[in-house]
Amino acid sequence: MSQSYDRGLVEDFGRWREFSAGMWAWIFHKFTGWVLIGYLFTHIAVLSTATVGTTAYTNTISGLESLLVVRFLEVGLLAVAVFHILNGLRLLFVDLGVGLEAQDKSFYASLVLTGAIVVASVPTFLAGAI
Repeated sequence: MSQSYDRGLVEDFGRWREFSAGMWAWIFHKFTGWVLIGYLFTHIAVLSTATVGTTAYTNTISGLESLLVVRFLEVGLLAVAVFHILNGLRLLFVDLGVGLEAQDKSFYASLVLTGAIVVASVPTFLAGAI
């Protein structure tokens, strides 16, 4: 016997106040996944300058690292990667049946841990830029 649920449209973001922690976790996980894919293409484009020569690669890296906005983007990339990793581990445990009752708490814990790691790393990323 199967049971059906009326979950409504996922695209109906007018209901965002009704979203549970699990829905927000799903949205953040998809968003961070797409950001990481975008970063992968950017990373490949930067690495492709090494095919021209070592001087071109060094100049590209030096030019990018001298920009303050790039340093802030690196902090954002760290936040995205850390959240994606922690939420992925949370999903792995949920799939294994561990902590099913504490899904909301583990989602909030992954958010707090992501924030703590990112805040702790900001001085390292911005060292020398300011």
